[in-house]
Order: sequence, then structure tokens, then C-alpha cells
Amino acid sequence: MQTHQHDFITPLMTDLFLKVKIQQEQQLPFVLFCKPNSDKMVGLFQKNDHLYFLENFQETGFVFAPFDGVAIPYIPQKYSDVMVEKVAAADFYFEKVASESTDEKAKAAFENLVQKGIEAIESKEFQKVVLSRKEIISLDAFSLETVFKKLIQSYPTAFKYCFVHPKIGLWMGATPEQFLKINDKNIQTVALAGTQTAASSAQVIWHEKEKTEQQLVTDFILEGLKGLVSELTFSSPYSVQAGNIWHIKTDILAKAKSKKAIPEIITALHPTSAVCGLPKASAKEFILENENYNREYYSGFLGELNIDLATFRTQQSDLFVNLRCMKIVGETAELFVGCGITKDSIPADEFTETVNKSMTMKKCIG
Repeated sequence: MQTHQHDFITPLMTDLFLKVKIQQEQQLPFVLFCKPNSDKMVGLFQKNDHLYFLENFQETGFVFAPFDGVAIPYIPQKYSDVMVEKVAAADFYFEKVASESTDEKAKAAFENLVQKGIEAIESKEFQKVVLSRKEIISLDAFSLETVFKKLIQSYPTAFKYCFVHPKIGLWMGATPEQFLKINDKNIQTVALAGTQTAASSAQVIWHEKEKTEQQLVTDFILEGLKGLVSELTFSSPYSVQAGNIWHIKTDILAKAKSKKAIPEIITALHPTSAVCGLPKASAKEFILENENYNREYYSGFLGELNIDLATFRTQQSDLFVNLRCMKIVGETAELFVGCGITKDSIPADEFTETVNKSMTMKKCIG
């Protein structure tokens, strides 16, 4: 049994993190991830430094898609080593850190952006838009291993990852949102919307604004799947907790009409209305024109494509929306946070929502 006096040795650096160290020294791409409610960490370590892009979604490996743009990078399984390790929860005990001060300039800029979004909704440009911002935090010291272990310990129900490529950068996150789960022709997705901070009371009460937002997301997905799937079923909306945040969720199941329809389904649903808006085209145009920064891979999608890397079962994809994420650049962490805007949004409340969401990453780098 491991005792606490060994903690200062960085709980016995495991084979997986030794491999990470070697990859970093050789400046080679890799990804580490841990799926929701899983006790396994998976590492995919590329043997060269080439940047590969998907050509037809038939490829096998770990995909890392941007919010905007047709080129989708991935780490191919055939040019990589795979390592799987059990997560030993006892190794991962950390003190919780919380400190918050408001950046008034960022607050004013974001509230101004939200107000612009509300006015565009009122003038019927779109029904909903998801607006985001980037917060830059200086780091005293950054340890990939420590932060990744904190993500695993803090967010058991999220998809935790660390994606590193010399031509892309170092990204980490703990996302609560499934994009698509594919098993042969069976597909699963979720509509996730509405946000409130988890309070001590067990009863979560949703207002009309959140319920409407949730319905819009569900309708967008059902519309996007039309003509590409059969046997479509969906659940009633229910509340789900992700870290210190509650959301409303609807589960959606369907069968792709053919395997050829899978790339079309991915293209129809990305970016999801939970990260972009409705109608998609006009909301996206507004985002690209008004956010004044490049989202890069935030609100894109990521995950295993055509393989389960822990079992090597093929014909399976497990993809997530890249939310609650950050990019490590030198001595700083760039945190990406956003929220859904409808006609009933209040700019000051939306800024507070982004602050609550930013705590997901701040807890793990503090």
C-alpha cells in the first residue's frame, strides 16, 4: 500500500508519463486521454513529427478538429505506439484552489459583445448565438503530469485530454459534452444547453430561457440528421452536473443509413449549435466577425476515430466537443470559455457564466 510520505516523489512516475517525457524531449506528437467514468488513461504516441490531416473520415486514430476550417488534424494509430494504464485514484489527491478577481476590461468587452449578439437576434439575423472569450493567465510553473492528474481527479464524468503537437501546440481540457459516439452504423449524440452553478440545494430549477435554448439545440441536431439516419429516438430533457455546473441534456440515438453517411453526419452537426448557434451559417458568420480572436481548436471536436484505442476494436468512434479547455503557451495558459445567447440573455449574467466555466481549468493549474 502506498503511504503519503512518498507523495513528494511525484507518485512514482509511471511508464505512461516516462513516455510523455521522452516524446516531449524529442518534440514528437502525442495525446493522453481518460474517458468519462473510466479508470484507464490511454496514450497515443506518434513516431514522427509529421502533421497528418483526415482525407475521408475512414482513417484510424485520434482526431483534433478546429472550430472553423476544413483541414482536420489527427494522430494516426498506424504510425503510433499505444499505452494504456490504470488510474490509481489514491495517487491523485490535491488541495482545491480558488481565487478570483474580475478583469473589468474583459468584462466590459464581453458584455458589449453579448449585447451586440442580442441586438442581432432581435433584428432576426439568427435565433441563438454562442459567444466566447479567451482569458490569459500566467503560470508559475507548469507540469503536464500534475495538471492531467488534477483533471482526472476533479472531473470523473468528463472527457479529459492532453493533446500535444509541435505544429499545433499543447492543449488540455475536461469536456462534459459528447459530440458523437459511433458503433458501426449506430450513432449516439446529446443536446446539452442551459447553465447554472451547482448550489447546495438538490433541486435544480430551469427558467424559460434555458429550456428554450435546450429545445433549439435538440431541434438543430434532429434537423441535421434528417435524411441521413433511420430509427431516430430521443429522451426527455434531464439535468446533469459537470464539475461545478449544471446543464440540461437530451440523449439522441439513431442508425446511419449507410457507413458513407457518417462523414456527412459529422459535417452536418459540426460546429454544434451548443458552440455556434442557430441557424448555423449566420451565427457562425457573426462569431467570426465579432469575437475578435481565433477560437482555434476550442469548440471543435476531438477523440477516437474508427477505433477504441484501449481495446483495438474498430468501427467505433468516440468524439467530444472541445469545451472547458486551454492552450499552454510558454509561461501562460489561454483559457477558452463561452455561453449561449438568446433574446432573453442578460450581458452581466453571461459574463458571470464564463467566469464559472473558467474555474474548471483554473482549479487544475492553481
